[in-house]
Amino acid sequence: MEIGIATTGMERRTAIVTGAAQGLGAAYARALADAGASVAVLDIIDPGDTVEKLGPRGRGYLADITSESEIDDVVADVVSAFGSADILVNNAALFGGIRRAPLEDITVEEFERVLRINVVGQFVCVKAVSPHMRRQRWGRIVNISSGAALKGLPSFLHYVTSKGAMVSFTRALARELGADGVTVNAIAPGLTVSESVRSNPVYANAPLQNRAIPREEVPSDLVGTLLWLCSDGAEFVTGQTIAVDGGSVML
Repeated sequence: MEIGIATTGMERRTAIVTGAAQGLGAAYARALADAGASVAVLDIIDPGDTVEKLGPRGRGYLADITSESEIDDVVADVVSAFGSADILVNNAALFGGIRRAPLEDITVEEFERVLRINVVGQFVCVKAVSPHMRRQRWGRIVNISSGAALKGLPSFLHYVTSKGAMVSFTRALARELGADGVTVNAIAPGLTVSESVRSNPVYANAPLQNRAIPREEVPSDLVGTLLWLCSDGAEFVTGQTIAVDGGSVML
């Protein structure tokens, strides 16, 4: 992938990407490493394959984003190993394993589990990195929302609610951290084809006709926006949610 001028200076940065053992998170981690950043790959499954592809710029961690102690330990180790924690990509989320159902059939336990991972987990990660970013007066936080949160999606209320929360979470964090040189933005992907999505019949045949660019979305469609938001070139952009979905949602 060709790296543009907006990513100049990335070689001085250290990024933490959650949920990066596979899928979109792995694509984000590879893009940041290719741009020159050191990358901490965090997941609840073995991140070894992703870390191996990153070479000496990669470092892997097995951790649960809902555990404050585990995430605090990861961030402390990242800062010790690389000298800083500059970028957080809040990608880890529950999606593929969520049961789609009418709202009356979604249990309270199911709803709470999705919110705990997709919202509370993001908060835990931000809480751990924010002191380091404030202290160095530079930071980039990129939360991953979803196009589903911007246009609604039936029978998926727990997931859509959790991703809608990321929009407000992003805005409030941007107000709180902006004076310390930390920007906070969100990316709202459309349905992006990965191995897990392609193999799931619920998502595999999603209609494309509502996109201005009528084709499947793939992970590489998202990395340009991610790299820009993490760069010096986006230092005056914060509190924004950018839909990257081929023009399905137009804000």
